[in-house]
Amino acid sequence: MGKLKALLLSEGMHGMISQVEGMAKALNVSYSHKIVRLKFLWNLIPPKFTPISEIIMKDKIHLFENETPDLIISCGRKSVVPSILLRKKYPKVFTIHIQNPKVNFKNFNVIIAPEHDNLIGDNVYNSKGAIHYITDIEIDNAKNYLGNKVNNQKVVSLILGGPNKYYSFDEDQLIKVFNEVKSNFISKGYKAIVIPSMRTPKAIINLALKEFSECGHVVNSVDKQAYLSAYGLATHVVVTCDSTSMISEAATSGKPIFVAHMKTKRNNYRFKKFFKLFKEMGITRDLGEKIESWTYNRHNEAERIASIIKKKIKN
Repeated sequence: MGKLKALLLSEGMHGMISQVEGMAKALNVSYSHKIVRLKFLWNLIPPKFTPISEIIMKDKIHLFENETPDLIISCGRKSVVPSILLRKKYPKVFTIHIQNPKVNFKNFNVIIAPEHDNLIGDNVYNSKGAIHYITDIEIDNAKNYLGNKVNNQKVVSLILGGPNKYYSFDEDQLIKVFNEVKSNFISKGYKAIVIPSMRTPKAIINLALKEFSECGHVVNSVDKQAYLSAYGLATHVVVTCDSTSMISEAATSGKPIFVAHMKTKRNNYRFKKFFKLFKEMGITRDLGEKIESWTYNRHNEAERIASIIKKKIKN
């Protein structure tokens, strides 16, 4: 019997791609990824008020190599109704939704939500942090990708996110973060590797080039191999606070992680719960705390939860 086939549905943001592909990889299935696009107005309406109909779709969802998939793995608000629609069309398909779907949980076989979301249900599995597609083997294999850029025993890798509804990512906030990295690490003989994400504004990348080019290496485009290599080479990691997904990915490295906090635009109580959890687990500290080395088990929740789901699929 060959591998199971999965259709992945997401809105195309890095965090969502990382989560659906991470679960597919952990389940060891072959997969095809579809970016969901809804028609105007339907893309603004909550799933519970949206009709289970193809009329809401901008594009028809093509099935895995024109075959019925064995699984559908979806993530994000816009993928909720398309997943339910396909399950109605193909009742034998096993459906997994990542994040709170905000509809009846019975619409899915499995729901995966981070512990800090406080989601409870018979078919809900909670992860400590976000699940993702980074593995420790990939980090180890990519280590030498940037090896000739920072010939130094002490390396701090700075992982940059971008603006969202909680953090504005203003230039003055980033200058403060950059200065903290310089005073805490660069002044003590560290070299920096700076990695942007898909959400990092070009102006911030240019600012990083100005601030760190002489004391390390700044990657000026999205490059997954560079991202993985930065974790492999790092003695310490600094991640901006705007993404629980990036911090969860960083925890796969097993390296000491400092979270660079910024001012919030609105109540970020879910972020606060996540930060508290990862601190209690001994994974993170706040940027500005004493520079020390500490250890923890490389953290990958996708593999743990996948082992549970495999048994459920088999049954």
